[in-house]
Amino acid sequence: AQRHRDKLPLVAVVDAQLPSFPPGLAERLAEICRPYYFNRSASEQTEAKVDEAQVRGILLFGEDHVTDDVFQRFPNAVVISNFGVGVNHIDLDAATKRGVAVGHTPTVLNDATADLGFAILMAAARNVVTGDAICRDPELPVAQGQVQYPMSIIKLGVNVSGATVGIIGMGRIGRVFAKRCVGFDMRVLYHNRSRLAEEQEKQLGNAKYFSDVDSLLPECDFVVLFTPLTKQTRHMINEERLGKMKKNAILVNMARGAVVDTDALTKALADGTIRGAALDVTDPEPLPRGHPLLKASNVVLTPHIGSATTQTRSTMAWVVLDNLRLGLAGEPLKYQANKQLG
Repeated sequence: AQRHRDKLPLVAVVDAQLPSFPPGLAERLAEICRPYYFNRSASEQTEAKVDEAQVRGILLFGEDHVTDDVFQRFPNAVVISNFGVGVNHIDLDAATKRGVAVGHTPTVLNDATADLGFAILMAAARNVVTGDAICRDPELPVAQGQVQYPMSIIKLGVNVSGATVGIIGMGRIGRVFAKRCVGFDMRVLYHNRSRLAEEQEKQLGNAKYFSDVDSLLPECDFVVLFTPLTKQTRHMINEERLGKMKKNAILVNMARGAVVDTDALTKALADGTIRGAALDVTDPEPLPRGHPLLKASNVVLTPHIGSATTQTRSTMAWVVLDNLRLGLAGEPLKYQANKQLG
């Protein structure tokens, strides 16, 4: 058995949180490779050093940047398998130049991510988080021997049903999210690099296409971001564009934190330019302790958990292993981000 294991390819497992592995992943991983676990932020590695020139694959967790220095550290790697759909933290050009296939996990997390996007949209619209805090407040007033909810501190929310939603990034997840909106009789507007087919628009409540973001923003009660982070989309939502949104609008970011200019959003929320925000992602992530957004009552925050359900993470795990196995065998990946590699 040991002789068989010694023949398995060596794979660097980067920044993995082993207790959070889906059940069976570590065992299955050990069947297809020799995993070398290390955490780049740790002062000491938990396993003995290996000859990193022997590493043939990289299994990537977290979103620390993977640039050319990583490829120099593992010069003979042929595949990166990323646990997640976003690959903006991986230098795809450097990977492609070195012949390294980059795998990721699109499609399998569409429903879970869309569900969370709608959940935090609802939470921001209906003041769920502040309402929860009121219910738990040990200092609620007592009148005639009965604890009372003081109506003076209960802030009114806004309707979701029948409202207008603008979706920026109508890819797989954006379209799944739009289906949820249709169920709430919302008017669906969208901006995308390319327009959907007419039949797709009909299926999404006769969704209306906007060729530019600036003309979409003033129409929306909710603006929801699903666009990937690129040089073009970095700080797409800036001070100027926040100023074009309705004063009563709510911004929802399910994309990447840097799609939004954090300083501009902080200011817009503080001075009432927009009503509120719901953010599953931030820039930086996490926000520094003491950041104004952490104290803002008109912000709902979740810790980048779009795909964080038991079922979805389990499915992602098997896709990650499939991509890794195929890449080590020199075969096309199930889901490959740098498809130009062939």
